[in-house]
Amino acid sequence: MNQIYKKVVDCYESIKERIPFQPKVALVLGSGLGNYADSMDVKAEISYSEIKDFPVSTVPGHAGKFIFGYVGEVPVVCMKGRVHYYEGYPISDVVLPTRLMKMMGAGILFLTNASGGINTSFGAGDFMLIRDHISCFAPNPLIGQNVDEFGVRFPDMSTVYDRELQDKIRKAAKDNEINLKEGIYAQLTGPSFESPAEIRMLRTLGADAVGMSTVVEAITANHMGMRICGISCVSNLAAGLSDSPLTHEEVQEAADKAAPLFKKLITESIVSF
Repeated sequence: MNQIYKKVVDCYESIKERIPFQPKVALVLGSGLGNYADSMDVKAEISYSEIKDFPVSTVPGHAGKFIFGYVGEVPVVCMKGRVHYYEGYPISDVVLPTRLMKMMGAGILFLTNASGGINTSFGAGDFMLIRDHISCFAPNPLIGQNVDEFGVRFPDMSTVYDRELQDKIRKAAKDNEINLKEGIYAQLTGPSFESPAEIRMLRTLGADAVGMSTVVEAITANHMGMRICGISCVSNLAAGLSDSPLTHEEVQEAADKAAPLFKKLITESIVSF
């Protein structure tokens, strides 16, 4: 058995008796956005540290646990905190949670993150619907022997972000009078914030926002045939676009301020899926 596949199976086998239902949606909560889980009808929690050989979140603002609960009538498994490549884990461990949630039965992956705004029309606290992505420097999670149990060797990437789910998020934003931007998200490795020259490069490539997560998870989920959607909370203007130095505290502060609207947008979107 492929060792990457075996590790996911072992993680699943170690917790399957504690999973209260088959989730429909897998929700990943980014930096400063973890409090959304408090609004769910929670049925069970499993800390990452309780799962054998599971990568543990080490970043402030990432609690590090699976939350199982309902959003409306929709069964959801929620990652309260994700794992990043910059924490030192191999890329296969970074995307292990995505594969595990698919093994639990989730068919939709809803990704969220905090990002730096590259598009000059964006401001701190804006929400951006992710229409497509660019990966820079982060290794592709499918490198190595293909895991046939997950998907094909050369998966198509033409429509990673499901168009029907995008339309439902747009409608949820419109119905709740939430200003929703749209654009392209770029993932770099971190943990250092990007340089002004890198931001100019990304703008030339067509990116609207940048962060340190999400794309590798989307590639992995697409490989497994999941339907994917994503919202980025623009927490600050990227390097070179303002006079202020970038800090993680700034990211969390902006996410906290945006939290009430974020909760409403996520909830109204999920109940429509």
